[in-house]
Amino acid sequence: DETEFRNFIVWLEDQKIRHYKIEDRGNLRNIHSDDWPKSFEKYMKDVNCPFKMQERQETVDWLLGLAVRLEYGDNADKYKDSTPDGAKNTDNTAKNAEPLINLDVNNPDFKAGVMALANLLQIQRHDDYLVMLKAIRILVQERLTQDAIAKANQSKEGLPVALEKHILGFDTGDAVLNEAAQILRLLHIEELRELQTKINEAIVAVQAIIADPKTDHRLGKVGR
Repeated sequence: DETEFRNFIVWLEDQKIRHYKIEDRGNLRNIHSDDWPKSFEKYMKDVNCPFKMQERQETVDWLLGLAVRLEYGDNADKYKDSTPDGAKNTDNTAKNAEPLINLDVNNPDFKAGVMALANLLQIQRHDDYLVMLKAIRILVQERLTQDAIAKANQSKEGLPVALEKHILGFDTGDAVLNEAAQILRLLHIEELRELQTKINEAIVAVQAIIADPKTDHRLGKVGR
C-alpha cells in the first residue's frame, strides 16, 4: 500500500535514521503531496542508497539495514554481548573454522550487499540471495582474479597456414572467393575442435561427480 509505504519511510527517518534535522523533514512527512516521490528520491541520494526509487523491496531492505546499524551504534554497549538464540548451542570450534556457517541470509545488510554487487557486476537477479552470491563468486574467480585477468590479456599467436595445401573440395570460379571459402572452412574446423574440447571437459566433470570413487578416468578404466 502506497500510504503505508510512505508512512514507513517517514517513521524510519523520524525514529531510527534521523539523517535530516527535524525542520528539514517536512517534505518527506508530507506523504499526500504529489511531489513526495521527488522528496523520497532526494532522500535516497542523501543517505547514499545504492538502489533506484522503483526498486522498492531492495530499498526497504537497505534502509532497514541502515536503521539497524544506527540503532546498534547508539546502543553498542547494550547489544555487543548479545547472542542470537539459534547460535547459543553451536560448536565454537566449527564456527571459528567456518566464519560464514552462521550467516543470516535474511539480514537486510546481507541482501543489500549482494544486490549491490550483482548490480555492479551486471548479474541477473534471483529470488534466492545465496544463488546470486554463488554467481558473484564464480564471476570473480573466472574473470576478476589476477590470474584470470592476466590470462585474458595474453595475446594469442597463431601459426601461419598455407592455404594452397588445403583442398577446398569445390570451385567457385573465382580465386578470391576460393581463398575466402578456405579460410572460413579452417575457422569452422577450429571452432569444432574447441567445441569438442569443451564437450570432453564437461563429460569428464560429470563423470567425476557421478562415477564410483574408484573410477579413474585418467587411466581409462574402472576399478583397481
